[in-house]
Formats: sequence, C-alpha cells, structure tokens
Amino acid sequence: MKLKQTAALGALLAAMAGAGHAQELRIGLQDDADALDPDQSRTFVGRIVYTSLCDKLLDITPELEFIPQLATDWSWNDDETELTMELRDDVVFHDGTSFDAESVVYNIDRSQNLPESRRGSEIASIEGVEAVDDYTVVITLSQPDATLLAQLADRAGMMVSPDAAEEAGADFGSNPVCSGPFSFVERVQQDRMELERFEEYWNADAIHLDTVVFLPIPDTSVRLANLRSGDLDMIERLAATDYQSALDDGDLHVEDVVSIGYQAITMNVGNGERAEGPFGSEPLLRQALSHAIDREALNQVVFDGAFAPGNQPFPPDSPFYDERFPVPERDPDRARELLEEAGYGDGVELEVQMANNPVQTQVMEVVQSMAAEVGIDISLRATEFATLLDEQSAGNFEGSQVGWSGRVDPDGNIHQFLHCDGGINDSGWCDERTDELLDGARTTNDLDERKAMYDEAREIFEENLPLIYLYHPSWIWAMDAAIEGFEPNPDGMIRLEGVRYAEE
Repeated sequence: MKLKQTAALGALLAAMAGAGHAQELRIGLQDDADALDPDQSRTFVGRIVYTSLCDKLLDITPELEFIPQLATDWSWNDDETELTMELRDDVVFHDGTSFDAESVVYNIDRSQNLPESRRGSEIASIEGVEAVDDYTVVITLSQPDATLLAQLADRAGMMVSPDAAEEAGADFGSNPVCSGPFSFVERVQQDRMELERFEEYWNADAIHLDTVVFLPIPDTSVRLANLRSGDLDMIERLAATDYQSALDDGDLHVEDVVSIGYQAITMNVGNGERAEGPFGSEPLLRQALSHAIDREALNQVVFDGAFAPGNQPFPPDSPFYDERFPVPERDPDRARELLEEAGYGDGVELEVQMANNPVQTQVMEVVQSMAAEVGIDISLRATEFATLLDEQSAGNFEGSQVGWSGRVDPDGNIHQFLHCDGGINDSGWCDERTDELLDGARTTNDLDERKAMYDEAREIFEENLPLIYLYHPSWIWAMDAAIEGFEPNPDGMIRLEGVRYAEE
C-alpha cells in the first residue's frame, strides 16, 4: 500500500491517539541482498537495507564528510596510532540491550575474527580495542591508517547486538539485530525484506515512516512500471534511458548524483581451477579484451551518455586518478595483435557471467559484439545477483561483470579487491609489490604520497588487468511526487531521516 492511511487504520489511530497516519514506504531494489550480516555481506543493496537497519559509528554527508552517528566525537593521538571515540549514551539495540563501549569492543573483534567475516582486511590495522569507561573506547593501531574512519562509516563500523550475535553465530543474518531507525520483521528470499519503526531509536523524531519494505525487482522496466502503478513508492537505479521519461512524469520526482563507484569485468586469474583457462593464464588476452571495448560507445548505447567511461577504480575527476593512463579509445588492430602474440590468432573463447537484469545484460551484449569483431567469442551467463557473488567467491567463473558502489576513501575501491589478503579478492590476483604499495598507502595521510603509491600500483595493474574497468555510473532514484525529504548521496544509500509522504 502507498504511504496513505487506510480508513480503518485512520479510525483506529484517531480513536487511540486523536491523530496520526501510518506511513509505509515500498522501495524497489535492482537486486536481492545477500546475508543481512554486516560482517558477512557484500552486496550494494544490502548496504541500502543496513542504512535503515544498522547504525554505524560514523556517517557521511552528501559532500563526503564524516559526521557523528553512534560516536559523537573522535580524536587521534600525535602519531595517529590511537583513535579515541566518545559514544552516545542513549542507544539501545532492537533486542532492548544497551549499546556502550563494550559493544564496540565486541563488534570490532567479531569483524576481525568471525571465520565468515569479510571485514578483516578492512580493519587489519587495529591491534587493540579498549573500553576505558562506559561510553569511551580507544582503538589502537599497529600503524597509522588513513582509511580507518571511512571503514567505520561503513559495514565495519555497523554495530550489532552482542547478545544476539553471540547466540546466532554465523546465522545472525537470518534475524539481524542492530540499533538503526527500523528493526527487522521478516524476509522472503527474492521477494521482500520488511522493517518496522523502532520506537526506542535515539533519533526517533527524525523518522516519520512506520514500515519500510524492500522488494528486489531486477528488471528496470518492471520496477518503473510498478512505481507508476502505485505498487512501489520509490525505486533505486532508474535506467538512464528512462530518466527523461520519469522527469517528464508529473506524478514522479527524480533525484540523481554522480557515484563514487565503478562497473568492471572481474577476471579469474588465481581463484581455483577456472583460473587456468586462457584468459586467467595470459595477461595479453585480458589486454586484448580491454582494447576491443569502446567505452564511450558503451556509455552512449546503453546509458544515453549519462554515465562516465572509466578504466580505473577512481573516476577521472578523482584526485587519485592516474592521468598517465587515460580512458583508452577502442583499438581493434592492437587487440588482434595481442591475440596473435598470445598464440590465439585464430580466436579464443571466454565465458562471462552477469546479473540477470536488463541493464547489465545489455552492457555485456555490447561488449560481446565488440569482442567478437577481434576474435574473442564471449558466451554470457545470466545469474541472479546473490548467486553471482557466491560463484565469484567460489571461483566458479572465468569473467564476471560486477560493480562496486564506491567508498569515500580510495582504499575502499581497490585494497580489498587487489590485495592478496583482500576480503573481496575474487579474481585471486596476488602480487607482493602491489601489496606493499596498497598497504603503504594506508599508512600516511599525505595525499601526494598516497597517490604516488597508487600510481605505481596502476602500472602493475595496466599490464595484468585482473579487473577490466568499464564505466562509472550515476545513481538515479525515482519516487512518488508526494514523497518529501529525500536527499541524494554519492554513496547511493537511501537515508530515511526526514523522509515522509506529504499529507494530502
């Protein structure tokens, strides 16, 4: 139902409280989330759900500045190896237990040591956490870590109930208990995730919705049709080709912002037996595929020019972009030369999986056509998104078209994917010098020093291409015109503070 009171509910509320309107927001997601456990999950849509479910120590503004959430203040010692955080004293988890400094100690330990955790590499610099009093915690680092605040403003900084997590173990994601504005009600896989307003939320005055329902609908056209029919109230990732149509629709409101993420093809170069094929074994073939792709044409054909062609984990307007390697023009002759040099002058085959939604399918069909012209025969395997990620983790792929929503700190777009011990290094890429550079970039806040290390790493990546970057998207949301208070953010999250359905 839309965010409108039904007659029966209105009568009941009027009788009980004299006023009040039950508001439900139904949000259409492009994919289904994986496990709703901040330590285990990796999907973008999972992070959207967490924004309503699991508060973090810090948050970020649309200008990508750090602001308080569960931590009210923070400071570093002189050599930046000790972070002191002051915490809110009015927070409870959804199970009624209190949030305090010991909760932070527990959560950081869980992120580092839960066997199933993917957060370990993100906070590897933490060597100790101490609750010095009920609402003060001191985090000690083995060395300075320029990325830590960004990690604590993301999944590594999400606080779950220690009692609930201890009881559930690795199954915590089936009934997550956090401290966000909404608590978990139920989930039907591939169908819906329902949350309800948490009355004891510390910032309850900013929350005007009673229920939030997330519905995975991979087909962008179907999502938009459901929005127009009133079955949805908001959709994320409106197709760029539908942007103008939605903008011209008086019943809808559209918001957009350039993202800090990317889309790429992850190549399996060292993750199990399927890395032993031609493309996993021979960097020249990966270079050939990259030369075969016209990134600007891809942007025009699939996205009406609304996105930015890309060839690095950072967009071209980032201060960390390496201008020595600009977005390349398509060079089919060079691609054929590389195939010949690699011993595949008569052609070569590659299987690429992609999410089973129309946009990613079209992206790979365009790439498939371009590659065929130089002798690379790509077969496509459409896969449900959560399954696609499982296949990547297991190494059951040759190529996988997948993206990353982006992080405030550049480390978040590269370290966990291309470090030998990276928590999401599905390509299996591992290089000792690369590790030294990526680790070194974490230990200084000097932007020039960090960029020099990323630039040297870029030289190694350009030769090996464990990931072939394609483009940098913009986030586009469409919603019922009566929804007010939504503020777009470059991280793509849907923050519901202040969001409501306007009264008629």
